[in-house]
Amino acid sequence: MEIWLITLIFLTGIIILVVTLQLNSALNNLVKQSSHLIKQEASWWEKFKGLKPLDREQDLLMKHTYDGITELDNPTPPWFMYLFYSSIIFGLIYGAYYHVYQDGNIQETEYKTEVIAAEKARESYMKQFAQTINEENAKVLSTVKDLTKGSQIYSMNCVACHGDKGQGGVGPNLTDKFWIHGGGIKDLFKTIKHGVPEKGMIAWEKSLNPIQIQQVASFVLTLQGTNPPGAKEPQGEEIN
Repeated sequence: MEIWLITLIFLTGIIILVVTLQLNSALNNLVKQSSHLIKQEASWWEKFKGLKPLDREQDLLMKHTYDGITELDNPTPPWFMYLFYSSIIFGLIYGAYYHVYQDGNIQETEYKTEVIAAEKARESYMKQFAQTINEENAKVLSTVKDLTKGSQIYSMNCVACHGDKGQGGVGPNLTDKFWIHGGGIKDLFKTIKHGVPEKGMIAWEKSLNPIQIQQVASFVLTLQGTNPPGAKEPQGEEIN
């Protein structure tokens, strides 16, 4: 009886020893595998780039093959997907800001704004430039734009006294070769600018800037020789 009990105790001790050794070996293997996995854990930068090292390609192999050719399950890199999603968000914000709520300065609005600014700058320059024109340096203008502007000024301010075709009325005939105060561009500029108060012609320098005076004076010169019907008799001296 004692021998059987001793034998049982001895076998139990051997079994416990063997199981302990096996558990210890298994635990060591788990520790080694865990430390190996920790070493292989990718950094955040590697995760962001989405690049897999060559020694881990086996983990990316897909199960199916085509004619012995294997395929890697390698998705689009995260950085590219972040960029793609960001472009979608940007597009939504841009569309809402510029086209839905129209708070943004789209190209058409920007163009109109720049045109208005350029026109104001041109007007400011022309005002400064206009002050340099006087009866001493006035010149005959011949462009369609200047003569059209001169015609408009004449229609608004001169028709009442000189007629719609320059034939004369209260004022003298502007279509013949006879002039009371001179028929050159400088003479016309001076007459329009300062007027002839003693004969009822007002000075236009307060109503028209020097450029406008030059334009209407140039237009008056185009009336020479038109011989409109009902023209007033010649006045002043003939100037060829």
